Amino acid sequence: MNATHLKASNQLIKQHKIEMIDLKCIDLTGYLHHISLPVVPGILERLVAEGVGFDGSSYGFRKVENSDMILVPDLSTAVIDPFRETRTLSFYAHIYLTDEHRTPFSQDGRYIARQAQSLLKEHVGADTSWWGPEFEFYIFSNVAFDTRTSSSYYKIEHVEEFFRNAYHAANPFDIYDDFRDEACKLLKRFNIDVKYHHHEVGERAQQEIETYFTDLLTTADHIVTTKYALFNLARSKNLFITFMPKPMYHQPGNGMHLHLYLTKNGKNVFYKKGEYGNMSKLAQHFIGGVLKHGAAISAFSNPSTNSYKRLVPGFEAPVALTYGQANRSSAIRIPKYVNNPDEARFEFRPPDATANPYLCLSAILLAGIDGVVNRIDPVAEGFGPFDRNVHDESMKNNIHFLPRNLEEALDALTADNEFLRRGRIFTDELIEQWITIKKREISSIMTMPHPYEYKLYFNL
Repeated sequence: MNATHLKASNQLIKQHKIEMIDLKCIDLTGYLHHISLPVVPGILERLVAEGVGFDGSSYGFRKVENSDMILVPDLSTAVIDPFRETRTLSFYAHIYLTDEHRTPFSQDGRYIARQAQSLLKEHVGADTSWWGPEFEFYIFSNVAFDTRTSSSYYKIEHVEEFFRNAYHAANPFDIYDDFRDEACKLLKRFNIDVKYHHHEVGERAQQEIETYFTDLLTTADHIVTTKYALFNLARSKNLFITFMPKPMYHQPGNGMHLHLYLTKNGKNVFYKKGEYGNMSKLAQHFIGGVLKHGAAISAFSNPSTNSYKRLVPGFEAPVALTYGQANRSSAIRIPKYVNNPDEARFEFRPPDATANPYLCLSAILLAGIDGVVNRIDPVAEGFGPFDRNVHDESMKNNIHFLPRNLEEALDALTADNEFLRRGRIFTDELIEQWITIKKREISSIMTMPHPYEYKLYFNL
């Protein structure tokens, strides 16, 4: 137990007259869960020493006959939750088994993230990976959807409807700039610093918020928190937001692009002036690993059937397993506008926010580590660099592409997962359970009649 964090948390309880302690964690598929406990003397000391028990089978973690698990607060994540009427101090939690050693649960995303980060120094020599996510989402005035035996539908109502370029549109046409302003101030209360926000390309109220770089575990926590904050803010205003990759036909999809670089002793080890994109050999090998394992990564970075309705060839969607400077048709883009050596980086563009961020970021990091260890040369592997649209007819036959659907992504994960097992970060049990859960989702979609099928076949 960190005495400094314990003291600080107890001071928050006293100073703000906290009445509730809230422990949060996500299940394997990424849904957020929580449990609240009234404040009594010594509650934090007790929670750190003993934790609080919960039913792991209800989270999809364990079988019902052996489902007892323990949540223990990570005191470094303390924050006052602005969405609770009762003053509540919220923590993300570690998940432990109930054995006598209180073993960390191997499928706890936060544990996986910590373990993946620890491999950096051992195999790469870097200290820290730094991540900067971009959040794309839509705001709707009303949404209704349902699926039953005798009906299946969705209906979206949107106030905005552009008939011109919506990207970076200004008010009064950008009607949700105040919403984004408020979101930024709200995220600051969660210790999340926003880099900027703007209207995105989507003509029906698509938004973007980008946050500053933090380490892997903190970034994954921030992704969960950002979604939590934005969902709650929208609810308070009778609005509906979605991070769903493709919520509307013929409208741009929502991605969660991830900017990434590594440091050693505070120095950016991705930077090398004069190399392509000022990317060092280490960075190039890291890129090689991410692209070589890109198809398998997609099972975690794009883990929904809806993900692949965004990742459609021929548009701006990053479906090509290539890299290049300022090239948005490639999975990896090296931003040309970055001239600060301390922030030399690449952007991995395929992920979306249906991902479990702890698994997604960890899988990308492990692929990069594998690229460095095995000195995977992206040029020799045929991944680029390409500085023109990779969908040009003259290039298509020489390009590797991401899976076209979730089933192909799971097949790729089945065939290529050794890089995830380095240091036993991803266990056999986790990979097998992930594939089982996702195949169940595929089966549900495949056996459900689609409304468009009625248009095609009802009167045939």
